[in-house]
Amino acid sequence: MSNLREYFQTNWAAMTLHDWIGLILTVGAFLAMVWIYSYVFNPKNKERLESQRNIPFDEENTDSEK
Repeated sequence: MSNLREYFQTNWAAMTLHDWIGLILTVGAFLAMVWIYSYVFNPKNKERLESQRNIPFDEENTDSEK
């Protein structure tokens, strides 16, 4: 067990700017994914999301084809 603890040990004082940026981006992406999943799979948001399900397939009336 001590080998596993040593393996995952972090030297916070030795972290560079790039290490901190990577850590912040990783934690931010994780929190964003948790929020997105909780929003999408919440039953009270079903009607709002279902009303927009065909948006990519709707044809736009543009004059660029003329």
